[in-house]
Amino acid sequence: MNHIPRTRTVVSCVVLVTALGAGITACGSDGDPLSATPYDAAGLISFNAPTEVGKRADPDKPLEISVKDEGRITDVTAQDSTGRFVAGELTADGSRWHSTSPLAASAHYTVTVSTEDDDGAPGRKVLSFDTTQPTAKKQLGVTFGPDAGEYGVGQIITAQLSEEVKDPAQRAVVERALRVDSVPAVPGSWYWVSGKELHYRPKEYWPAHATILVHSNLDGVKIGDRLWGGKSKPVKLTTGDRIEAVTDAAAHELTVFKNGAVINAIPVTTGKPGFETRNGVKVVLQKQYFVRMRGTTVGIAEGSRDNYDLPVYYATRVTWSGEYVHAAPWSVGSQGYANVSHGCTGMSTANARWFFDTVHEGDIVRVVNSNGQPMEPFGNGFGDWNVTWKKWRTGSALTGTQTNGQSSSDTVRLQPAAV
Repeated sequence: MNHIPRTRTVVSCVVLVTALGAGITACGSDGDPLSATPYDAAGLISFNAPTEVGKRADPDKPLEISVKDEGRITDVTAQDSTGRFVAGELTADGSRWHSTSPLAASAHYTVTVSTEDDDGAPGRKVLSFDTTQPTAKKQLGVTFGPDAGEYGVGQIITAQLSEEVKDPAQRAVVERALRVDSVPAVPGSWYWVSGKELHYRPKEYWPAHATILVHSNLDGVKIGDRLWGGKSKPVKLTTGDRIEAVTDAAAHELTVFKNGAVINAIPVTTGKPGFETRNGVKVVLQKQYFVRMRGTTVGIAEGSRDNYDLPVYYATRVTWSGEYVHAAPWSVGSQGYANVSHGCTGMSTANARWFFDTVHEGDIVRVVNSNGQPMEPFGNGFGDWNVTWKKWRTGSALTGTQTNGQSSSDTVRLQPAAV
């Protein structure tokens, strides 16, 4: 009784296979090598890392796995205990696999090797090993910015390195380990502003109400002959509504958009001839209820007709050289009609208070139709959005060819500066 159902199953299966085509003779796991349980492939594999207790592999050496003539490697997965994968390359004939990314020091690795023999039967072997302590004393620290919190959709992410990295290959190791993940996901890239500073931005502004996680996988990774990655503190950011302020210097008006809709239009004054406001996209750097603004701090001679010394309220800063959006009650008569400031965007006290309460650090402030110079990409705040995406990609060690993006930061213009 017990054998009858089993016999019927086999017969019906054979009939079905025959109808589908010749060459397949069974439908159970006994006849299909791809569905068989993998055998222990230890006898086929050669491995260049010690697996004995107490012995450790040198992380300076690449990981190599080879197979004997009667088989081939089909896949290799190497991962450390923190979840970092090791990139690798398999030869076309499947005879050898080697790692192409550096191993971490003081790490525990698990390696899964899949093989097949001449008959196509699958084999598998799981190996584990530990790496030694780094031999170099110098470690590369990474400090991410800004601090954790909520920001506008124009916020730039920064990475400050404790040591300068000039070599393109070493930069690639560093950049590959600096991770930025967002929900929702958007394409983005790092840009080497200098050998010690990287900036990260998406292709477009961040989505509103996004969550952004920034972290480093460099800990224990060899970067150069005497330089190893150190520990770093991850950062979690969120974005709020999309707030964008657009100042038309020719029309003397600042329009504020929230998630694409206009929520206010404010009469303003911008930089007069000789002190024209910079054109382009800037990002809110900080908000200061009170700032004492003096012309001497930006190179205007004391006693000259252009010098000033004024108390300023509701000041929203957009450049480090002194460009603000702020209350300017002394120029209300010109606001909406003429540009009379020394480079800042001035408005009434009531409008400045509203603007101050509406915008946040990381929000976008864009100036159009000014006769001023373009906003600097780097070194005077965040002008990163003025760089085209195509050019931005050239500043990456992984996708581009640019090796020095610092020229702009060395030529920060002092004017326009304040008021």
